[in-house]
Amino acid sequence: MTRKYKWPTILGLVVVIALGIFLYLRSADEAPEEPHAKAPQEENVQRAEVGAAEGELLMTPEQVDAASIGVAEARAGSAAEIVVPATIEAPPSGSARVDARAGGIVRSIRQRLGDVVARGETLATIESPEAASLAAGRASAAARLEQIRAAFAREKELFEADVTARQDYEAAKADLGVAQAELERAEAAAAAAGVSGNGNLIAVTSPLAGRVTAAQAVLGSYVAAGDELFRIVDPSELQVNVSLSTAAAGRIAPGDEASVALPSGGRAAAKVRSVTPSLDPETRTAVAVLELSSAMDELQPGAFVQVRIRPSGETSSEGVTVPEDAVQMMDGEAHVFVRSDNGFTARPVTLGQRSGGRVTILSGLAPGDRVAAENAFLLKAESEKGETGDAH
Repeated sequence: MTRKYKWPTILGLVVVIALGIFLYLRSADEAPEEPHAKAPQEENVQRAEVGAAEGELLMTPEQVDAASIGVAEARAGSAAEIVVPATIEAPPSGSARVDARAGGIVRSIRQRLGDVVARGETLATIESPEAASLAAGRASAAARLEQIRAAFAREKELFEADVTARQDYEAAKADLGVAQAELERAEAAAAAAGVSGNGNLIAVTSPLAGRVTAAQAVLGSYVAAGDELFRIVDPSELQVNVSLSTAAAGRIAPGDEASVALPSGGRAAAKVRSVTPSLDPETRTAVAVLELSSAMDELQPGAFVQVRIRPSGETSSEGVTVPEDAVQMMDGEAHVFVRSDNGFTARPVTLGQRSGGRVTILSGLAPGDRVAAENAFLLKAESEKGETGDAH
């Protein structure tokens, strides 16, 4: 018996088949293409991230510079520094007070405050009646010497010709000696006062080479003998005086290394030259004298500075020291960020004593390791940010 189908049924089958063919062709057209090659920078970043060690922060040298992250080297030993205030002083051999050697009017000022002067260089001139008197005395002594020298020459000729007695010859010789002594005294007095050649002016000269640190002389003013006109200090002779407690004084010795904070922000190397064996009766402190390794023009006598002294007797071979800023607390433990080829690696460490801006690392670091010091907290923040992101 032949089976008959209704037209609606046949039409539905045709629609289903057509829809299936359409979906198949559409899916073939939307098939994913072969992935294109990644940019070289993206590939390098992914490779670095995959190869990064645990706790390592990937940073290029340019990123390190941009973040102003300073790197310091771990130093062997655990020397504790003594950090104390100090005063810049000029010793007697390195400073001079220049006074007026006679009263008069200041006629010229050749050097000003801060100028560098040589030994014997003229600082100012004074017009003084005393200068004229000294010059006149010198000229009078010279004239008298010439007169007596001529008289002695005649007396000598007469004595050799047996015309006069030896007594007259010896008296003339004695007068010549007195006249010579008087001229020498007059010349010495004029030279000590600095009398110039014309006899009207007195030259005020520097007794040492150095820098003018004070200048009280005023052009046209009257000064009396003994008035202070200038002060000269030799920068190469400056020393640093440090007041220390009894305990601190017992920790240092001559030859110990030190450093002095400069007004410009840098530091100057110094060494302990001596330590007073007794205490000051008023302050009950000892004084250590530090010698600068080189002259520092920016240091002035009387200035207050901060010094760091490293007692050599307290240096130990155990552990290393790093700046305090290098130590960052993470999860309750001390860490430092060690410089690596790809950036920095957080490394847990065991801390020792702290002193003078440095901290001793008992374990976790080796001498010569380079760690982040300045702005190391930025690395800590980045590391904690990364851990938070992983947790989510």
